[in-house]
Parts: sequence; C-alpha cells; structure tokens
Amino acid sequence: MKISHIQNTNLPRIAVLFGGNSSEYQVSLSSGSSVLHAINKEKFMPVPIGISKEGRWFLYTGDPDSIAADRWQDSENCFPVCFSADQSSHGFLISIRDTQDAFPRLIPLSIQAVIPVLHGKNGEDGTVQGLFALLGIPVIGCGVLSSSLCMDKERAHQIADNLGIPVPASFGVYASTPEATLYQMAENLGYPLFVKPVRAGSSFGITCVQQKDQLLSAVKEALIYDCRVILEEKIDGFEVGCAIMGRNFEPAHQLTIGEVDEIELTDGFFDYTEKYTLKTSKIHVPARISNQKAEEIKEMAAKIYLALDCDYFARVDLFLTPEGKIYFNEVNTIPGFTSHSRFPGMMKSKGIDFPALVDRLIEMEVSDGNFN
Repeated sequence: MKISHIQNTNLPRIAVLFGGNSSEYQVSLSSGSSVLHAINKEKFMPVPIGISKEGRWFLYTGDPDSIAADRWQDSENCFPVCFSADQSSHGFLISIRDTQDAFPRLIPLSIQAVIPVLHGKNGEDGTVQGLFALLGIPVIGCGVLSSSLCMDKERAHQIADNLGIPVPASFGVYASTPEATLYQMAENLGYPLFVKPVRAGSSFGITCVQQKDQLLSAVKEALIYDCRVILEEKIDGFEVGCAIMGRNFEPAHQLTIGEVDEIELTDGFFDYTEKYTLKTSKIHVPARISNQKAEEIKEMAAKIYLALDCDYFARVDLFLTPEGKIYFNEVNTIPGFTSHSRFPGMMKSKGIDFPALVDRLIEMEVSDGNFN
C-alpha cells in the first residue's frame, strides 16, 4: 500500500490506531492487525496509524502481519504524522522527506473516522478521545467522559453503586496513606482481598493478597502503574462478561448484546498471562448458567453501559456468586479485538462474525447521515 493509493480513493478513509505509549502496547498490536485484516476494503480505506512505545506517530503502509509481530517500524513503510488544530483539515499531516528536500513536506490526509485500538493508558482513558474531539474527527468507540470514567475503577463503582447495582466493597489509597490505615482497611475488608491500580488494564499491577504480610508489597506494585490504588473485597464466584454494541442515545432494548461468557479458572485470578495464553483457564461461550440468569446479567450490563455513557461498543465484566448474586467488576471500553478475543467471541455466538462486527461498528459512524 502506497500513500498515493490511500489519497486517491473515493472510499471513506478510516484511521486504525495501534501500539501506543502503554504497558499494553503488544496487545494493541495484535488487535490493530486483526482489525486491519477484517475491514472490508471494498467499502472502506483503512489508514494504519502506528504509535511507538516512545509515543511517536506514523502512517504505516506495510503488511498488517508485521504489526502483530512488532516488525512494523521501518524507514520504508513508516511516515511521521502530526495534526493541524484547524478542524477543517479533518485529518493528519504526513511528513515526507525526499533526498533533494532540505525540509520535509507536509501532505494533508483527511479521514472520516478513527478506530483507536489502543488498550490501557494513553489510549483507553479518554486522552486520545479528547485529542480527536479537539480535531473534530469522529471516534468509533467510547468518548472522552465514558473512557475516563470506565478506566477509573473507583469512580465507575461509585456510579454503579448509586444505581443500586452491587459492587465489591473497597477503599481508595495513595502512596501517602499511612501503613496503619492500610492494615485497618484490609482488616475491615477481610482476607483474601485484591489490590489494584485504579487506572490500568490487562490486570497489570493487580495482586490477590492472601494475608497481612503481603499487603505492603502489593500496594507498592500497584503504585508502579498508577498514583491511586484500591483495596477491594474478593467476591466468591466467577467472572462473566457481556459484549455490547450500540449508541449511547439509544434505549437499552435497541443495543446489540452478545451471549454472556464465563471464565473458568483452575487457580488464582484472570491475570495478564491467563488473559492472553489461557494456560490454565477456559472461556465458555455461552456461560454455563441458566437462560434466566444470563438475561439478568445482560439487563444489568446494559444499564451500566448506558449509565457510564458508553458508545459504539464495550465489554462489561461482572462477578456471579454461588448464590446467584451479580456484582459489577469493570467496563473495558476497548477490549481485546482479535478474532479469538472475548468480545468478538461473544458476538460470534450471537451470529456476528469478526469481519461483520468490524463492518457494523464502522457503519454506525460512516453512513449516509454521517459521512462527509
């Protein structure tokens, strides 16, 4: 793919962002590569935009397979990009340097929408969404408010709690919180408990603390990923997920909700290793629960989705106890997005395969009413 090929098209140009200055960089590469493969090239022109670990932005014109293998950064296929604050430009400025040029030339490239397939900080937390809001470019996914709220586990739980939705008991702490206070909070919650960074993804920095002497080291580990940490009650039971697609101005009954999935754990919790290798765990789609309980989970997930202003798509994660009680865990506004990830798996059980899923998401924005 050459720059001229991207420019000289009558198809809507859809920028797909991958990589990022985040601990979840590698996960994003896999998701971004999958989305680029799945986009219908007869309807849309994908514009791959890679972000390095150092935070440098490039237009990438090479093979999408090289993205997943982290071999995408090379001088032949990468062209630096920047932005114009002028909303009329509606896109990127590509930096081209020819051998005879003393300075690079900036070539404008307008786009119709952006799919940020960026997991974790600097991608899923509202920062990138805010950038494109300032540029006047539509984002296919949750917006600024929803992204930042859902990334903040403590505030998301507070909103759910205000709706009457059960959430695990928790306490928020900082690096400055006295040790005596930490120990008292833990005693109030009871062991075992979870220590989590407030704003991090893919279970980075999360520890299941079994006893008192593990608490301080777990808090220190979580503080590596965020300046705020929560101590959270451990809910007996297992995790279930609910994949949802739909606009935030639609009523709940018009949302597309995939089949509920279930995480079966042999031991421990669903940490980073298990999420991406499934060495000792299994994901069941649909979940091994009654139809009535599955509908109850979907109803609660839809309520959370709309309350947190989610848009286009998100995965709502909950806990189901042996007694059948449902607790809210968190919302992933940009969940793993490969053909074998949980969100696509739940939608596939609904009869929507991965290419159709990507097509639907783009069509929500690039339609006769929105394309310009």
